[in-house]
Amino acid sequence: MAFIDYYQVLGLNKGASTEDIKKAYRKLARQYHPDLNPNDQEANTRFQQINEANEVLSDPEKRKKYDQYGENWRHADEFEQARQSGQYANRGGEQRYAGDPFSSPDFSDFYESFFGERPRGGRQTPFRGQDYTAELHISLREAYQTHQHTLTVNGKNIRITVPAGIADGQVIKLKGQGGPGTNGGPNGDLYITFVMADDPTLKRLNDDLYMTVELDLYTAVLGGDITIDTLSGKVKLKVSPETQSGTKVRLKGKGFPVYKQDGKFGDLYITYSVKIPTGLSEKQKELFRELSQL
Repeated sequence: MAFIDYYQVLGLNKGASTEDIKKAYRKLARQYHPDLNPNDQEANTRFQQINEANEVLSDPEKRKKYDQYGENWRHADEFEQARQSGQYANRGGEQRYAGDPFSSPDFSDFYESFFGERPRGGRQTPFRGQDYTAELHISLREAYQTHQHTLTVNGKNIRITVPAGIADGQVIKLKGQGGPGTNGGPNGDLYITFVMADDPTLKRLNDDLYMTVELDLYTAVLGGDITIDTLSGKVKLKVSPETQSGTKVRLKGKGFPVYKQDGKFGDLYITYSVKIPTGLSEKQKELFRELSQL
């Protein structure tokens, strides 16, 4: 596979801060996300490269290896081990000397992983595949219930079950769904970060939901019944007479499902906002004047 300059992929230089990397990744991931670029293979490839670059540069240890070894950063540990393990030995008439990493048996495996061949005979060392990262954008209403979702990672479609109650920014791991291992090594893992857009009517705080409901002046003054839409369906509420703007009502168990706790929900908090009527006729205004003098 051709060498990919991860800094160039994110439009950054080597001195970029952790925050710079995070901002660049989020901006580009949204721009090239497959959901926004259906049937665009070039955008799909770009999205995969962006995820790969972020997976390495956002991890301080991996970034350090990448900065030092470039395209061979995945084998940095093997190289260091080979360089430090040169011990005097005599095998098959060959002399090997301490301090010479290139004569170490470990170096044969390291050399092969770089160049696809072995300088001397010996066993093949298995390497674990690379971990992948991806973002999955869902709505608050989608996260309210368990559902199936398909995402594309490195050209491979992966169908996952998204549990109800998943949170914005939450990361889940799919074992073995990362890059393939080499020489019989295990596959890497896939880490999915969930990104949730703001809902136009509901705000979420942990497992509780908050919403503002408008009351007309007459219902606020005289009382009455109203119907509101919740994520679990319509609910009829009784409004007490003389309800003030800013009054809060709690609906127990009408909030968000608790992650991986079946049947358990947070609460829904409603704040009433009294709407002052506009476009009054002269007759209506006169009635209000009479009321103000009583």
